[in-house]
Amino acid sequence: MSEIDLEDVPGVGPATADRLREAGYCTVESIATASPVDLAEAAEIGEATAKKMIKGAREIADIGGFKTGTDVLLRRKEVRKLRTFVPEFDDLLGGGVETQAITELYGEFGSGKSQIVHQLAVNCQLPEECGGLGGSCIFIDTENTFRPERIAQMVEGLDVDCEVGTTEEFLSHIHVARAHTSDHQMLLIDTARDLANEQKESGMPIRLFIIDSLTGHFRAEYAGRGTLATRQQKLNRHMHELFKLVDEHNAVALVTNQVMSNPGVFFGDPTKPIGGNIVGHSATFRLYLRKSKAGKRIARLVDSPNLPEGEATFMVEKAGIKPC
Repeated sequence: MSEIDLEDVPGVGPATADRLREAGYCTVESIATASPVDLAEAAEIGEATAKKMIKGAREIADIGGFKTGTDVLLRRKEVRKLRTFVPEFDDLLGGGVETQAITELYGEFGSGKSQIVHQLAVNCQLPEECGGLGGSCIFIDTENTFRPERIAQMVEGLDVDCEVGTTEEFLSHIHVARAHTSDHQMLLIDTARDLANEQKESGMPIRLFIIDSLTGHFRAEYAGRGTLATRQQKLNRHMHELFKLVDEHNAVALVTNQVMSNPGVFFGDPTKPIGGNIVGHSATFRLYLRKSKAGKRIARLVDSPNLPEGEATFMVEKAGIKPC
């Protein structure tokens, strides 16, 4: 679909196409899956015209119709797995972290969330035959957690049967943006889409989108029950935009999430992820991380559409994420 120009969509002229590209609608699929209100605002056209454009784009992109299970199976064959190189962890996820899906990591501070996203920012740049995705990474940092020094340690600690580039090369393929507010965080998804489209034909297309953490700004800015509906609505839209992005680019989405303690729970673990059902339903895979004895961490697969629940242990070492 990338070979088809926006001008081929009925009702889209050169000027309208330029406005759409500036607003982040660079492919026919992005128009086909847009809402009429958003498209009308972006292209500075009427809502009725936007609906005609969306209908035309859906016909061209073959979106909106039903497909057989066989067609879906063929589409699933495009899915790739990004390995952590911790065998037990990768087995828990059916071979690695999946593309065309959102994987959520939640847990208390120090449970290993940021360590895992740093490790996968390195691993994604390795060739596919070595367990990577042969691409670069976009890192949206909301809590000032990104550390290039940690990337350097993990590059030096790689133990793979393929040629590994220099630390400078790995760092040059990690595109970092610091989000200062929830609105800024949502805006950065649009910027990430532009960057991903620019990198699409390069030797290192974007294959991993990281948000660390997803809910930090939303939690701080929308305090109290009176703002809950607004917060959840914005989070829902944010997650859906992220999913459309990784689905379009066959990439991995990795988000970390904060937790809270439920004082009403007297038996069992009172830890709950922030974001409620909105985040829970939007994430394809949910992993709960917690500390264990002797410096070990435990990852538990809480939710998955096709994998059973289970646990895996790993260590956080200077060289990166390692098996116990």
